[in-house]
Amino acid sequence: MRPADRAAERPADRARGAAPEGAPRRGGRRGAIVGRTVAGLLSAVLLAGSGWGWYLGQVAEATVNRTDAIPASGNEETGQAPEAMNLLLVGNDSRADLTPEQLAEFRAGEDSGINTDTMILVHIPADGSRASFVSFPRDSYVEIPGYGWDKLNAAYAYGYADTPEESPMEQRQAGGAQLLVQTISSLTGLQIDHYAEVDLLGFFNLSSVVGGVDVNLCEAVDDSRWSGAVFPAGQQTISGADALKFVRQRHGLPRGDFDRIVRQQVFIAGVLRKMISDDVLLDLGRQRELVEAASQSLTVDNGLDLFQLAEQMQSVTAGSIEFQTIPYVGTDRDEQDRSIIRLEDEDTLHDFFAQLSAEPEAPAEAEAPAAPATVAPAQVTVDVFNGSGIPGLAADAAADLGTGGFVVAATGNADATDYEQTVIRHAAGDEAMAATLAGAIPGAVVEASDDPTSGTVQLVLGSDFNGVGQAVTPAAPAAPVEGEDARTAADTTCIN
Repeated sequence: MRPADRAAERPADRARGAAPEGAPRRGGRRGAIVGRTVAGLLSAVLLAGSGWGWYLGQVAEATVNRTDAIPASGNEETGQAPEAMNLLLVGNDSRADLTPEQLAEFRAGEDSGINTDTMILVHIPADGSRASFVSFPRDSYVEIPGYGWDKLNAAYAYGYADTPEESPMEQRQAGGAQLLVQTISSLTGLQIDHYAEVDLLGFFNLSSVVGGVDVNLCEAVDDSRWSGAVFPAGQQTISGADALKFVRQRHGLPRGDFDRIVRQQVFIAGVLRKMISDDVLLDLGRQRELVEAASQSLTVDNGLDLFQLAEQMQSVTAGSIEFQTIPYVGTDRDEQDRSIIRLEDEDTLHDFFAQLSAEPEAPAEAEAPAAPATVAPAQVTVDVFNGSGIPGLAADAAADLGTGGFVVAATGNADATDYEQTVIRHAAGDEAMAATLAGAIPGAVVEASDDPTSGTVQLVLGSDFNGVGQAVTPAAPAAPVEGEDARTAADTTCIN
């Protein structure tokens, strides 16, 4: 792992992973609430090029909190495009501004230290054409610069504790943020350009302002004892306290924190879909409410220009926003018998993030393939076999081929009746004959085979066959093969 400068020496008698004594009650547990961060950063996207968009940007700048989160060292970049950006989103569930009634409504419990439990790296390429969100499980076992191996959510606490106690609160919080940034940079091999942190109350306000977020659960859930999440199966719109319960639940889910990460991602996706919908784009009052609700609960680094970021992301659509989880091996126990998550090795992780941040290459101009040689239909002898399961289809096709000048030698049933694709088979040397027949049935699969005798091609009719002279029905495209939990903001399939 690449070394990073140490924020301070760790006291020898401090227990690893413990929240530092005297730390503020900022709350890291159950910080699965970063949708508001994204909304805060993207609110100014709305009408960004207009005077109203400029005004919203000024509103955001006037209310957003700032922190010195980006360290001067231990945060090196590895060759990404100069204008590309990596932003670290961090969620906490501080209860400082909550009333007793809100604490009860949100089932928020009590603060439990300053470990950060929600961490997402957002990569935005130079052209702003897409955005990639990668979640980091809080129990990821990583090397924290200057402190050795520990859970990822301990990095902030170490940085905070090793900033002198007499320092202002903002400076100690900045120390925590800087060590977390150094840890993520070392883990990913990327430079972290910007930092954003959000709190609990802002999440409640945002989910209410957007009019609720659409989610889809595969099964009904009842987590009355812990998060208070009680939802039916199927599609539904949630907001306010229900939204908090939705993203905080981890008990009773098949994969625990991994499923909670998916919920975080789905909620962010729902917020983004709402923000780029006509309901918001055409409602100036709601735009201002969004900006105010998001920016008031948002803390960002000193160098982040919200309006510039918004302009860069104007072309992003729901389908071009992808969510993933950092590659991991599985759960394990550490030397203290704590449950941890083992990540993939350093080379695998750095390769993953290098591909994530790589700018797409312009496709090379391929030379058009030479058209296959053909012969006259009268020179093509065809055996027609019915594999579609439709009675009489081979006889009908044979008759049409004969009308078209082809020589039909035989008809019959194929070895099976569940062929989905129409296939033209030919022996070596009969490519021109097969190409001529393929011209009469566009889209049919052409393949070399030992089945046909030389001088005769076989036509096996599948369920996609529409007749001689007609293109076959195209097969449905195969689903893309992606990493575990990968989905886009346009994906509304059900989740746990």
